[in-house]
This record gives sequence, structure tokens and C-alpha cells, in this order.
Amino acid sequence: MPRLKRSHTCGELRLEHQGREVTLAGWVHARRDHGGLLFVDLRDRYGLTQVVFNPAHATELFAEAQRLRSEFVVAVRGLVSRRPAGTENLKLATGQVELAARELEVLSRADTPPFDVADDGEVSGEARFTYRYLDLRRPSVQRLLIARSTLCQAIRRFYHERGFIEVETPFLTKSTPEGARDFLVPSRLEPGKFYALPQSPQLFKQMLMVAGFDKYVQIVKCFRDEDLRGNRQPEFTQLDVEMSFIDEEDIFSTTEALVVETTRAVIGREVEAPFPRLTYAEALARFGTDKPDLRFGLELTDVSDIAGRSEFRVFRSALEAGGEVRALVVPGGARFSRQEMDALTARAQELGAKGLAWYRVKADGLDGPIAKFLAPELQQELIGRLPAKPGRQSEPGDLILAVADSPKVVRTVLGQLRLELARTLGLIPPAPAEGGPLACCWVVDFPLFEWDEKTHRWDPGHHPFTSPKEEDIPLLESDPGRALSRAYDLVANGEEVASGSIRIHDCDLQQRIFKVLQFTAEEIEARFGFFVRALRFGAPPHGGIAPGIERWVMSLFGRESIRDVMAFPKTQSGVCLVTGAPTPVEEAQLRELGLRLRPPQ
Repeated sequence: MPRLKRSHTCGELRLEHQGREVTLAGWVHARRDHGGLLFVDLRDRYGLTQVVFNPAHATELFAEAQRLRSEFVVAVRGLVSRRPAGTENLKLATGQVELAARELEVLSRADTPPFDVADDGEVSGEARFTYRYLDLRRPSVQRLLIARSTLCQAIRRFYHERGFIEVETPFLTKSTPEGARDFLVPSRLEPGKFYALPQSPQLFKQMLMVAGFDKYVQIVKCFRDEDLRGNRQPEFTQLDVEMSFIDEEDIFSTTEALVVETTRAVIGREVEAPFPRLTYAEALARFGTDKPDLRFGLELTDVSDIAGRSEFRVFRSALEAGGEVRALVVPGGARFSRQEMDALTARAQELGAKGLAWYRVKADGLDGPIAKFLAPELQQELIGRLPAKPGRQSEPGDLILAVADSPKVVRTVLGQLRLELARTLGLIPPAPAEGGPLACCWVVDFPLFEWDEKTHRWDPGHHPFTSPKEEDIPLLESDPGRALSRAYDLVANGEEVASGSIRIHDCDLQQRIFKVLQFTAEEIEARFGFFVRALRFGAPPHGGIAPGIERWVMSLFGRESIRDVMAFPKTQSGVCLVTGAPTPVEEAQLRELGLRLRPPQ
């Protein structure tokens, strides 16, 4: 049993504690031997306190303190003293006081860490996540997980005050693929059968609406066996919300109030609501993506009518083939060298474009390799059409970039170039936690279906339980590609942080959707029979939304990787570097489950 018990944290002591005997416990953050005195910075998650060991007071204690090394876990008892004049550290909350040590207990010794825990500098990803428990000691990393905890507490408080019921849904459930692969769990008691880990609690929360729980909420772990990217992990946490007798406006207003309150709670910032709304088509047309970052300009503009009157064959050929020409303005981009322009062109081609047209804006018109194909009046029309920034048209010194191709290629290429140029030019403000804006918007009116060229069938744009817009229901059998859905995404600083929809509550309409997706009666019964039966017993109109907790924290703190805001994340290949999972299991365990391994195909 430890002899010394902590009485205060390492971030707690102030001038008012002067003269009091206290006990601190934590990790040795740094150690400075000044000959006659030994200074040790003691750290816990609350902060840092300077401890002073004076050989004049206790020779043995001083000798013991000299043996301390970084990351030793110790407890120290002593008197709180005011630091001598001129030695205060006003950057620290405890910087006006120090602890004059009287007793020391080494609770645990530590090996030399593979990286400097006391330094918040760059560490390789492999080292960070192999020794994640050490990485988590670093204040900058702890800050993210503490913020995540604060967010979850604020979420629960928000929904509790509004009468929502928190219900836990099963983790071991039925495989009903929703776009990604399921993680399967073999059953020992039912040999040859499998559970699936939930990609979301979608059908359970809808059945809770059938059950009469008109306001449901849950902070829940979800699982998807999909290829990983910076903002994806095989397991993640989402806030799951469902409400009955509501429409989109209720979802929007409640979620906006949630964002306002939780942002205030987590980072102390105010967010303006209501949020602007863009249709899916408008977002693609203006920003080249359905996840628009509204913090800077560089918007895409349709210049097909001007391009069609030019003499440039590439433009005219693209338009004749049913394509379009869009352009954006890079403020001050005329200074780019020819080498930089060649690099931009190569990047556009890498993204799928056949090329990149560009013009420098001059006082009397345009300059560049293909400017001659635009008559002077067309040059002036193009300059006048394109905004360089909100409220400012293009002007001398700017650069115009244009792509001619199919609408999908044009918008994808320019949308990606827009983001990359914003980073290069320093147009992206700091993260909200560092004083920058939180630019939120709703994206609505998504296509109800997406055509799959490989299978030659329609796939759900969101999931098969999303309601079509009322006026588009007649299109389900005649022209499903034109039908729009009642789905919506919440986007914050260019990151989709929440997705949801108004659901189908009418059993007959749900069956029509299944038929468009070419599900046979046998498939419907096998995969969704339990849910269809629930709809037959009186389902209220309902809808919901599911913000991702990790993506939310990422947006607030400007992080580009979801791994930064998870305690023990996986690598891009799905490996936990701390434990080594996934790992082989013993043959006996496989036999008990009725499984036998064979080499992968």
C-alpha cells in the first residue's frame, strides 16, 4: 500500500494554499539539478507543479530525489511556498507557487520512454500508437480525450433536459448489410450461424418508434468492415437520435441547438444558428463536393455559355458531348510560376481531368496559353462572371482555372483542387478550438438511389429505409434516378459530422422501395422480415440523425485523422498496434465454434 495519499492534484495549488502541507502524486515530467537545489516538475492530467528538494532540509531525501528519472511515478509531501520573486512562471496555473518537499515515495519506476512524453512535438505514427498509453500522457493528446468526454456529458445533459429516453440496443444482432461489410461473430450455441456487429442501430431505433418511445437517444459503438481512411475506423462511436411525429425542421432545430450548446461547453465558443442549407445539386455545383467547406471562397462557377462561344475546341467538344465547363478564381494566383502551373495541371489529370485551362487576369483582359481563343469581349465577360472571394470579383493578379469534361469529372477535379489550393495559400482559418470559425451547413435533397454500373441495379443513396420526397413517390417505378430523398447531412468545416433522414413508416411504401432495389420476396423476408412485420403494427412518422462523435471532435480541434481523437485506434490495415489484434486463435477455440480455416482465395 502506498504510504503517501494524494491530497491535491498537480494543477490545483495557488497562492491561497501557501503554508499548507499537501501531498501530490504524479509522473516526473522534468528534472533540473541546480547544484544546491533539485527541481522536479510533477505532472498529472490536471497540470504541472514544481517541487523543490533542498539538501539543507533533508540530505537523504535529496539523495533519493537525485535518483528520479522521467516518467517515474511518485508521491511527494511538503509545504506550499511562494516562488521567489522573478522565478514565477505565469504560463502555468500553478506558476506562482512551488512545493518544498519533506517526504518522497517512489510508487513506480519507469523504463526510458521511446519518445519524449514531456514534449508535444512530432512523433511517428507507429511509435505513437504502439505505445499509445505513453502518447496519451501528453497534454495535447489528453486534451482531445477530455474534450470528447465533455462533449458526451453535454450531449446527455441536452437530451435528458428535453425528455429523451436513453436505450441500449444489441451489439450481437442480425446481418443486414447497409452498404459496408458486417463484422461477423460465430455462434457456439447455434453452430453454423452468425451474429453481426451493428453498423448502426438503425432498425432497432425505428422499432423503438413503433414501440412508442418517441424520443430515443444513445451514444453507441458501431462497426464497419470497410477500407480505412483518415476519417474512418472499423469501430467508431456515434450519437444516435430518433424522434416520432416530426419532420426535417424538428431534426434541424434540435440538432442546431445541440451544436450551439455543446460547442459552448467543449471549447467555450458561440456558434450562429440556424445553419445555411444547400441542396445536394447546389453543393456539387458550387463546391464540387457534398461536404462543402464554407470558411473560404474559391467557389466553382458554370461558364459553359461563355466557353461555348469561344474558339477553343476542347471546350466546345466537351459541351457537345453533354459536358460542362466550370471555373474558379485563385486570388493572387497570377504569381504562380510555369512550374507551379504544370504541377497543377498534372494534379488535375491525376484526379481524372484531361487537362487544366488557365488564365492570368491582367488589367486589359486575360493572358495565358489559350487566352487567344477567347475574344476580348468574352474575356471581360468571364472576368466579370467569376467571384474571387465573397463580395469581390476577379481582378488583375488573379488566376482563373477551368476544367471541361463530364459534370462529375469537372466538379470532382475542381472541388479537390479548391481544397488543396486553400491549404497551399493559407486560406483555411485555425480550428474552432484555436479561435477559428465553425462553419456548419445542411445538405439536403440527396438522390434516393444511385446506379451501380457493376451490378446494373439501383442502390440506396442513404439506406433502404429513407423516405422519398412526397412529390417523387410516383417516380419510384417509372424513373427512380430522378427521385430525391428526405435525407440530410450536417457538414462542419468540410467534414460530414452527421447524417440522417426521415424514415419510411408505411409498410407498402417500404415494399415498393425494396422492389426498386430488386430484392426478391425471399430476400426481404430473410433480411428484413422482422422489421417489415413491425411496420404492420402501426408505425408513427419518424426520423433521426446520427452525428459521429470522433468527427465532431475532429472538426472542433482541426484534426485530419480520426485516430487522434480515439483512445486506442487501429491502423489503416485494421491492426491495433498496442495489442497486436487481430491475432490467430487456438485450434480448440475454432473447433468449439465448428470452424475450420482455409487459405484465403
